[in-house]
Amino acid sequence: MSYQQQQQQHFHMPSGSTSGRSRMSDFGRTHVVRPRGKHQVTIVWLHGMGDNGASWTQVLDALPLPNIKWICPTAPVRPVGMLGGFRCTAWFDVGEMSEDTVEDMEGLDSSAAHIANLLSSEPADVKVGIGGFSMGGATALYSATCAVLGRYGNGNIPYNINLKAVVSLSGWLPTGISRSLSNRVQSSQEAARRAAYLPILITHGTSDDQIPYSHGERSARVLSAAGFGRLNFKRYDGIGHYTIPREMEDVRNWLAPSLGLPTE
Repeated sequence: MSYQQQQQQHFHMPSGSTSGRSRMSDFGRTHVVRPRGKHQVTIVWLHGMGDNGASWTQVLDALPLPNIKWICPTAPVRPVGMLGGFRCTAWFDVGEMSEDTVEDMEGLDSSAAHIANLLSSEPADVKVGIGGFSMGGATALYSATCAVLGRYGNGNIPYNINLKAVVSLSGWLPTGISRSLSNRVQSSQEAARRAAYLPILITHGTSDDQIPYSHGERSARVLSAAGFGRLNFKRYDGIGHYTIPREMEDVRNWLAPSLGLPTE
């Protein structure tokens, strides 16, 4: 059975289901930015809530990283609790942004599986990573925990993608995994080893009025306490819920050495 067939078997839901879990066919169009040089790295980049994969292609294509292939999928359309049930593209459902929020873990697992499926067909000699903005950043950090633990959040299904870099811009670590992360990582020698060596970049603006700065800061603190030894947290004073050229330059300057890549 192929990797894609395994994921479809584990995460498929009937067409009439109202669960937070999404079928592979529910995801929107995937956009690809081809590398301008030798293909050495593939990164799946995840948009924020209400957006789509196409919106990031120009920004990513403009980065002077000619050896990266960028895959930009589009999330399923679903009701979102924090928007009063309004339907929009979202990687998972979430209520109000607070430390007590319990995210839609089934939706997270489904999106993480979809991303893993996109990366599973990449050549064996190509390094792979995940990045994203806002809810996309949250999904990227969740995928990082799956990669370290070797399993999806439900604990039963293996996660078989060897991530080499993870980026979260204005995102957060979902609370459903953060509360037990340290114990789960430290109880496994292999998970602790993976956590120690996985490069993660988290950035956040101090004036973010949608995903508060404290969420990004707390996410970095939780990951560091769990043993993620190569985590870099960058704050941007006075910046809201958006990216700025300096931030993307910092992403480039971090990705290149983390993945052993040249820049243009």
